[in-house]
Amino acid sequence: MKPFSWRFIRVWQRNRDVFFRLWHSEAPGFVAEPIIILVAMGLGLGAYVGLVDGQKYIEFIAPGIIASYAMFSASFECTYGSFIRMEYQRTYDAIIATPLNVEDVIAGEIFWGATRACMTGTVILAIEAAFQLVASPWALAIPVLVLLEGIMFASIAILFTSIAPAIHSFNYYFTLFMTPMFFFSGVFFPLSGFPEVVQSLSWILPLTPVVHLTRALFYGQFHHGLLWALAIVMVETALFFSIALVMMRRRLTT
Repeated sequence: MKPFSWRFIRVWQRNRDVFFRLWHSEAPGFVAEPIIILVAMGLGLGAYVGLVDGQKYIEFIAPGIIASYAMFSASFECTYGSFIRMEYQRTYDAIIATPLNVEDVIAGEIFWGATRACMTGTVILAIEAAFQLVASPWALAIPVLVLLEGIMFASIAILFTSIAPAIHSFNYYFTLFMTPMFFFSGVFFPLSGFPEVVQSLSWILPLTPVVHLTRALFYGQFHHGLLWALAIVMVETALFFSIALVMMRRRLTT
């Protein structure tokens, strides 16, 4: 694996400029859907659900909505978005012809995916604050957490993109990997309600520790187990980032 250089920021800037030209067609979907989920599940289903861990149901799911849609934002950007830039627009080939190397391109893609995750998470946090759901000033640290989460999920997405033979392959990624995380990472239900086997397996899913950390910041409730969750996120982020650089170099140079 070769190191990437500061030039990766040029790839990030290129993606940023494209986004701000097209934001009116891209951004609403990532904002409207989590609001619909929050209202439909929190208020609709919540009317039939009692207290969950001593909280109203909408209060319980609010932090998980932030974490999960930050995950989706980074993942969509670095699967469909990256594949289109790589295979259809040939943007990567054009960039590599400049002084930037492959690692610069991939790092720029990953950090842009993380930026999209941070933007999505921050907007949802602001909306939930308007709903008066935020209970602790520690929630101000959530954008930093979702930025780290974004690097992790953007790296995982780029890794899958490096082996995807066609754009239709991403159906498997979202159906078999993303959707189970959405439902089995503690977003909508406490993990304590699942069998012990499911509880243990859920910690293999990268979203689970992020949901726990987000919920702790959201309500200012901390315990020693959160250090373990943070360690998992940091290790998985470094691991998948490194593997993504190696695999995508092979994809682009062979």
